[in-house]
Amino acid sequence: MNVNTTSPNPSITQKLGAVLFADVVGYSRLMSENEMDTYNALKSLLYQLEETCARFQGRVVEVRGDGILALFETATSAVEFGVELHRIASQHNQERADDQRIKFRAGVHLGEILIDDRGIHGDNVNIAARLQEIAEPERVYVSSAVYDQVCNRLRYGYEFLGPKHLKNILSPVSTYCVRSEVAGATMAGTMRPEIFGDVLERPDSPSVAVLPFSSQGGDESDSWIAEGLTDDIIMNLSKFRNLFVIARNSSFFFKTQSMPPKEAAQKLNVRYVARGSVRRSASRIRITAELIDATTERTIWGERFDRKIDDIFDILDEVTECIVAATAVMIESHEKQRMIQAVPSDLEAYGSVLQGQYHIFKYTRNDNRKAQRFYQSALDRDEGYARAAAALSRTLNIDWRYSWVDDTAGALDQALTFAQRSIELDPTDARGFGELGYVHLYRKEHDAALQSYQRALALNPNDADMHSDFADALAHCGDNETAITHIQQAMRLNPYFPDQYLWHLGGAYYNLRRYQDAIDAVNKMNNPTEGQRLLAASYAQLGQTDLARQIADKHRAAHPNFSLARWGTVQPDKLEDDTQHFVEGLKKAGF
Repeated sequence: MNVNTTSPNPSITQKLGAVLFADVVGYSRLMSENEMDTYNALKSLLYQLEETCARFQGRVVEVRGDGILALFETATSAVEFGVELHRIASQHNQERADDQRIKFRAGVHLGEILIDDRGIHGDNVNIAARLQEIAEPERVYVSSAVYDQVCNRLRYGYEFLGPKHLKNILSPVSTYCVRSEVAGATMAGTMRPEIFGDVLERPDSPSVAVLPFSSQGGDESDSWIAEGLTDDIIMNLSKFRNLFVIARNSSFFFKTQSMPPKEAAQKLNVRYVARGSVRRSASRIRITAELIDATTERTIWGERFDRKIDDIFDILDEVTECIVAATAVMIESHEKQRMIQAVPSDLEAYGSVLQGQYHIFKYTRNDNRKAQRFYQSALDRDEGYARAAAALSRTLNIDWRYSWVDDTAGALDQALTFAQRSIELDPTDARGFGELGYVHLYRKEHDAALQSYQRALALNPNDADMHSDFADALAHCGDNETAITHIQQAMRLNPYFPDQYLWHLGGAYYNLRRYQDAIDAVNKMNNPTEGQRLLAASYAQLGQTDLARQIADKHRAAHPNFSLARWGTVQPDKLEDDTQHFVEGLKKAGF
């Protein structure tokens, strides 16, 4: 791994290595609140981490106050240590109060570095430090150089965050977030603009992308207001049949991009781009918004909304209505009234739902639990809030799907109850019908599932995730050609789509005996771990038994408790032949 080159200064060595930089989140606050306790706790933790680092063939080069700089022989070792670092810190925090817990964020980069008697230096060290600065708490962010080395070696999920402009680094760095909870990564938004190549066909109808509103306040915790407002505008706009609206996680791909609207519009091939900002004080909120015709780069509408914080619902309606009016979409009065979502009577309930949305899109066990608490809090404050009931149904479904609770059957029953409750509270909201369709599918109530999804898409034809979920239900009901059509529509609405779209597409191809197409779909997944069953069965059906068995071995390592007999009973296929076809492929692969 070492690459030694001749240097003008014999005391300096150049070496290829993996650099990890980890830093404590909110260290200054922790020290100001309890200096001695924080110092002693961190000192003990850093000592444990130094010992652990050696087990991963690495060494801590320097301890910089509240952070550590470490050097590893391989990218694999560095990432494994980064994940272990967070596990050790989490274990260490179990005996500490919530507001006194020591949490790290970490960055890893691979490249040539300079080594002398004072430590390690150079741009590649700086990149690791800058990746750490933008990382989420308790996460490891890695560069594409690291990802290329570890993606097929470590059983983690890797969420592509796009090119990041790092402080004092000349060129953008393609960045990935390591998702150590394998199952959760399957559903996480994983960006992939290359699927369609460089050109997306512009739709015939007026097309718009709502870029994430930026949070201009000093408190980072307020960012959920900007994110939630953006999410609501996208959702409300998408209910108009005459508009083509880019889906949420494709829009949010541009959250940290300092990209001109014209360039963002070209990447998504839409005509209009909406963007804005949010600034909140103790009692007031200011929202700026503008709509840009990307073809001419002309701002065709702009407005500033300065209101008391209690007027946030009026602001949401105003911004949405103005954007729609500016794109000259003619909507009949009754359609416009149907579009406007019923708002809760309590601002805190609305805030709880927005914060829940922030967590549910991460699709991990811990974040799902946090989202569940926020949604339940919203319902406790406003029992008539349909959106909170639908969202709570989804968290319970996720618990059931990944066996994140002991009473899995009870979780599915609860999911059904909350989906039905959402529809009763607001029969015009597509989300409730979507959740009902999802529950009916896994209860093997196929006709009811399809009817629920059809009702949901009638209410919101621009919901990309709904198209993908409907496609999965269609495939399980034997209508695979129609399923593929809906997945293709989902991918166009959401070109930076999550892995589950490819998973659903691969399943439809497998049912059609198009095994090579199924293989191609799974191999495009950023985290193919959850697609390994489909991959192994497809290779086995093509007669490539040795390769199929290798993949089956990888699957066993990731899921040692997998039972083919149990899997056959939980598959929601309407046609027994489809289930047996898959079981046959898995048996050929050695399951």
